[in-house]
Amino acid sequence: MQLVIPLNRMSATDKVEAMEEIWADLSRNAADVPSPAWHADVLCVREDRISEGTSRFLDIAEAKQAVREQIK
Repeated sequence: MQLVIPLNRMSATDKVEAMEEIWADLSRNAADVPSPAWHADVLCVREDRISEGTSRFLDIAEAKQAVREQIK
């Protein structure tokens, strides 16, 4: 199926709404969406770092602040 979306005629709001609709549909059938192989590798590395104590979980406020500091 080839899908043609008039992106050049859509506002930023329209584009975000379209993405939200697509995401909501994918989320309803999450088991049908394959996870890439590298995803498991990344998760294993992160779990190892948590176990070793070289990394920790952040709450959302801490995570946002960490991102802000990285992009300054």
